[in-house]
Amino acid sequence: MDKSKLDRLREQYSNKGVNEHQSKKFNAIADKIVGDAREGTRPKPYSGISTFLDLPQANSLEGLDVAVIGVPMDLAVSNRAGARLGPRAVRAIERIGPYNHLTGIVPKAECVVADVGDVPFRSRYSLDESMEDIEEYYRKVKAAGVLPLSVGGDHSITHPILRALGADEPVALVHIDAHCDTAGTYDGSKFHHGGPFRLAVLDGVLDPEKTIQIGIRGSSEAIWEFSYTSGMTVVHIEDIMEMGIEALITKTKELIGDMPVYVSVDVDGFDPAYAPGTGTPEAGGMTPREGFQLLRGLMGMNVIGADVVEVAPMYDPTSNTAQLGAQLLFEELCLLAEAYKNRRAG
Repeated sequence: MDKSKLDRLREQYSNKGVNEHQSKKFNAIADKIVGDAREGTRPKPYSGISTFLDLPQANSLEGLDVAVIGVPMDLAVSNRAGARLGPRAVRAIERIGPYNHLTGIVPKAECVVADVGDVPFRSRYSLDESMEDIEEYYRKVKAAGVLPLSVGGDHSITHPILRALGADEPVALVHIDAHCDTAGTYDGSKFHHGGPFRLAVLDGVLDPEKTIQIGIRGSSEAIWEFSYTSGMTVVHIEDIMEMGIEALITKTKELIGDMPVYVSVDVDGFDPAYAPGTGTPEAGGMTPREGFQLLRGLMGMNVIGADVVEVAPMYDPTSNTAQLGAQLLFEELCLLAEAYKNRRAG
């Protein structure tokens, strides 16, 4: 090694703190993350009370721009239960964020965001009451002007969320999943995790012609007729393999444009090699890299809310699924932070 270079590096970096940098680029990032506290220690990720993405806790929606909300309810599953423990598992994942090196987003620098806890449920037994409780809570979130970022729970939770967010006008949808989730009544129940988007369309809160469903595969194709009849765009996993993620991003943006859009991610959209901890795994799904690339490609869209659902930690022996869920949550937070910034500037 060249001695003059070594001397220069020693002069620049010896006894410097973890956030003390030489370049304008990294100093600007440090400003957004820690501000003037350059020599302070980073909070220990393994101590204290766990929150989503190590965000601060808040007891109310007041003063927030984005709220991360747990929805620990899985009364509507058709296969393996356990997604009620998903929020707890995702909260336990540390060291996600706070800077997205590809998009350049530091969410907390763009908006005020906190973990506001879980939706309060009246009953652990009643699915119908749980649907009502979720809708009522998210109507309050919308009335407060706060963008919701949610962690389920099974995928049925997205229906009452959409009922709240789309009450004034139907919204668009980007939906990553192995299943279209547009089936009809199942075992006598219209509420189940295989049918939230049919119900949302029929309730007039979701525009099917501005809905794209990505990663679809498995043995349930015969029950997704509603997706095609209503005009949803269904992108099977084979389509993704043929067209590639960049083309898929272009297709998604062209379909939805600047319409208010909700982003919903079921972890079973990913191959069970990466996400075994879920109720209805389907072999042959997307890779995490593909999912992250897709979500990052949605930057600039008018995102009004997002969720990650169906993390079931008892089937997740290595915590891979919870890790994936937390990273997906961070990517969605970046989308919401960017959307909030654009809305404020506009």
